[in-house]
Amino acid sequence: MTGAYRAGMELLAAALVAAIVFVSGAWGALALWYHGSRLALGAYLIAVVACIAAIVLFGHAWPLVAWGLVLLSLLGWWWRIAPSNDRDWADDVARTLTGRIDGDMAQLSHVRDFRWTSEDTYQVRWANPSYDLSRLQHADAIVSYWGLRSIAHAMVSFAFDDGRYLVFSVEIRKKRGQAFSAIGGFFKQYEMILIAATEPDIIGVRTNMRMEDTYLLPLNAHADTLRSLFVAYVDAANRLAARPEWYNTITSNCTTLVYRMARRLNPGLPMDIRLLATGYLPEYLRDAGAVDAPDGVEKLRQRSAISERARAAGLDGDFSAAIRTPVS
Repeated sequence: MTGAYRAGMELLAAALVAAIVFVSGAWGALALWYHGSRLALGAYLIAVVACIAAIVLFGHAWPLVAWGLVLLSLLGWWWRIAPSNDRDWADDVARTLTGRIDGDMAQLSHVRDFRWTSEDTYQVRWANPSYDLSRLQHADAIVSYWGLRSIAHAMVSFAFDDGRYLVFSVEIRKKRGQAFSAIGGFFKQYEMILIAATEPDIIGVRTNMRMEDTYLLPLNAHADTLRSLFVAYVDAANRLAARPEWYNTITSNCTTLVYRMARRLNPGLPMDIRLLATGYLPEYLRDAGAVDAPDGVEKLRQRSAISERARAAGLDGDFSAAIRTPVS
């Protein structure tokens, strides 16, 4: 091995170690930033710069050991940050859904039925309804876009033959006055909550107040599948009420929880990048056979677009019937 080759390999190793320190250092800096520890952040950044400088000047062995100790200390702090159900929550996520299944009857507590007058003003209403699962008729996937076409929020609405609809939605649980940040969603900024709500509330606030682009996709599902999925939502709500979890922008969000529950019903359901790029959920549902799109996804989107119907109908009438009636 020539001296030049050895020097080149040492330089490459030093660059690789420096890159590892930089990437892990950036993650740690963001974690400390989002959790408000400015003094610790300053000391941490000094340690990152010192380790990288030592690697460049003196090689990569002992600085890497030193950095490993710093990183282990940071990870120990990180894993001790625990989710909670006991905070000063925003009104729309203030109560935790729970349920009890007794035969065909599902008794739910804390179902949301807000009456929205703007994006930020509302009449607070919670209910404790019961549902007869033998009267389940069908379910719809709701996909709502607020910006990029690759990102959307997904919900599932269950229809009963008495004319009632119940929507389940996995959402971030914001503290009072807290704003959403997609980056913050990677850094334990929000707990995850499962909301059950009426359609004029949870769909109407998106179509009529936030002016989102929203679609209703009828799902292909047998009666026993509908029941199993409904029960899976109730079970998930009870678990979150007993043991809170962090929301994560990628690994624990509105689509990944639905996918995990659906896999219980259909273990062959494929994992797909479109479960992360949720704006392409209609294409995924089509390919999985969950929705009918004989003339293509674009025609499916045209048929299933409901925002204009919702805004024309308003939130005071039969909202659910209106969003299922095409505009003439």
